Amino acid sequence: MTLRNLKRLAASGGTAVLVLTGMLALGSGLKARAQSESQAGPLEGAWRVQLTVRDCQTGAALRTFPALFTFAKGGTLTATTAGQSPALFTPNLGVWGHTHGNTYSAVSEAFVFSPVGVWIQTHRLTRVIELDRDADEFTDTVTVEIFDTNRNLLGTGCGTSAGRRFE
Repeated sequence: MTLRNLKRLAASGGTAVLVLTGMLALGSGLKARAQSESQAGPLEGAWRVQLTVRDCQTGAALRTFPALFTFAKGGTLTATTAGQSPALFTPNLGVWGHTHGNTYSAVSEAFVFSPVGVWIQTHRLTRVIELDRDADEFTDTVTVEIFDTNRNLLGTGCGTSAGRRFE
């Protein structure tokens, strides 16, 4: 997949999961980009993650739940969370890339369904990830954008997460 196609994927949708009440705070200017095999870096692999949904104004924690992330070679991201029923949310799918130093960015999306199985929303998560010096833990800030089925923005949310390499 070319960088152009990945940018198109990042702009139009991949998969983002989280809570309608908000998720993760990050700047809108960052875009994830796929990496060549030689650029893969230490974020690559499977991670156990603890997500915290936060009030965007105060930063207060609203709820916390676990998730599993996989940052694959080549720059793709897959994530699943215990924050929502799998009957109502698809897994997160997206792209990630190295920005500088120990910092990475990622963009992912998930589809949200009503209890009767009708697609009602798409959640887009943009995150800035800071890997620790030993490359076995990370923290991040995330912004979630919630869209209706016509890609109209319904709302945004904020949060943070902390990850530890899956062993």
